Amino acid sequence: MDLFYKLFIQFPILLFSITIHEFAHGFMSNKLGDDTGSVMGRLTLNPMAHIDLIGTIILPLISIVTGAPVFGWAKPVPINPYRLNNPKRDMMLIGLAGPASNMLMALLAGLIIKLVTFSDSFAFASPIFQYLLVLNIILAIFNLVPIPPLDGSHIITGLLPSHWAREYEKIGPYGFFIIIFLLMSGILWNILGPIVVILLKWIGGGQPYV
Repeated sequence: MDLFYKLFIQFPILLFSITIHEFAHGFMSNKLGDDTGSVMGRLTLNPMAHIDLIGTIILPLISIVTGAPVFGWAKPVPINPYRLNNPKRDMMLIGLAGPASNMLMALLAGLIIKLVTFSDSFAFASPIFQYLLVLNIILAIFNLVPIPPLDGSHIITGLLPSHWAREYEKIGPYGFFIIIFLLMSGILWNILGPIVVILLKWIGGGQPYV
């Protein structure tokens, strides 16, 4: 039953959530003057266009087989900052669009959870929306971490003065290794965990989802 739940409920929800996340990046980029994502067929809600071999297939399958929480990512939407109207500001807005879309889905899931609890006929759907709520809050908060290549790094770059932003961008080549270290050491979850729990209690009505 657990394998069935992970494969046919959690994995499709993950696929849906990361697709919305990347679509939001592409949509915002297109609105701000860069149609690169649209030209390359990425401005779509079709999950097939956003599949990343490691993040969308291998990692989630490993999670399912090992019993770990199902997690992953989609292929980033390509963005050409030189085509944006205001590259510094617009890259910040594009970076913010992905986590914002996840928070909107979390809010929607929280609302639906509150509604289905009043009806025994739809009680079966509550675990589905609980996972949608949990996953999207985690996706939003994780992507806001200000370490390249996560979305938070683009937001920080947009907020910093130009000379500080150039210095900050120098950590880019090491960002992936920093994130892996913080994840494996548990430091990152120790920082993000309390934030996630607070949001889950606020949006989900105080239910102990984690």
